[in-house]
Order: sequence, then C-alpha cells, then structure tokens
Amino acid sequence: MVENVIYPAYFDAELSRSDGRRVPKDLAVEEPTVDELAKAVQQIGYDATIERDATYSREYEARGRVLVNRSDDSSKNDLVQAVAAYIGILRE
Repeated sequence: MVENVIYPAYFDAELSRSDGRRVPKDLAVEEPTVDELAKAVQQIGYDATIERDATYSREYEARGRVLVNRSDDSSKNDLVQAVAAYIGILRE
C-alpha cells in the first residue's frame, strides 16, 4: 500500500511552478480546496483522507492536505495529473 500526500498548492493556478504548482497552467484552477481534491481522488478510485490543519511547506497558511492510499505502481505525478483533470471536470 502506497500513501501519497497531495496539497491544494499543486493545483493552484495563481502559483508558479517554483512556488509549488505541479500541473500545467491549463489544468490548474483558482483556489482549489481539499474537499475538491478528495472528491477527485475518490472519482479516480482511491481512498482519500482529509487533514484540514496541515500546511504545505512553501505556504504560510493552512489549506489542508489529502492523504491518498493506493495499491498500484503508478507514480505520484500520474496521480496528480489525474486529480487535476477531474477537478477541471468538477468545476464545469
């Protein structure tokens, strides 16, 4: 079982790559929430646990994070890209 941590900053359109965004600008959204991330993770088929008081190391205020339990061998980048695609769908 692999546990990955994803933060809203990974998907924030207002951040640069050096500030923590991990997805291309066209997949990024404004002010992503941990609830959206958890919903997208569940749509992909993984278990998600929200930790609301966690702070990303490159930010000063706590926006939370999502713990993702996976059992496959795909990379964290694959997970982040899939979550970004679903957040875009959820926002439409």
